[in-house]
Amino acid sequence: MAEPAGAARALSNLIAAIDRLARGAAWLCALATLACVALVSALVVARYAFSAGSQAVQELVVWLHAGAFLFGLAWTLREDGHVRVDIFQQRFPPRVAAWVEVAGGVLFLLPFCTFVVWMSWDYVAASWAVREGSREPGGLPALYLLKGMLPAAAALLGLQALAQVLRALRRALGGADT
Repeated sequence: MAEPAGAARALSNLIAAIDRLARGAAWLCALATLACVALVSALVVARYAFSAGSQAVQELVVWLHAGAFLFGLAWTLREDGHVRVDIFQQRFPPRVAAWVEVAGGVLFLLPFCTFVVWMSWDYVAASWAVREGSREPGGLPALYLLKGMLPAAAALLGLQALAQVLRALRRALGGADT
């Protein structure tokens, strides 16, 4: 009897650890959004008040924007904030709905995350190998960091998808939700 309780505790700890990782990414998302707004405001003032601009700062805005979206994915999944069409699932009993969640995660979301990591790996590795920089004069020198966000965000989303599947599986089997 102690082993199932220990396994349940280990499962809860794993889910909580993944949720903490996603929460950390959400903080990065929030900081990137705040920095993006500040930089865009500064660029507008610089352009209209001083007729000045910066290619590097413009690129940084794009990078921050990309980072905000990519690193917000996992937390948005955790908070059930993604767009969904639940025309059938909303009518299902809770345990059946939980099985639909498990199936959706296992059949669609986890394979999608794996596919994104797999497909972006060589692209990102090639960029890191040459320490790729911006092609624009005055641009940012470390474009490989931006490209590295692709598999990192997909892996983080995949981890959160795993946590969501485990959470739904627990509900489907009649256990408590975490």
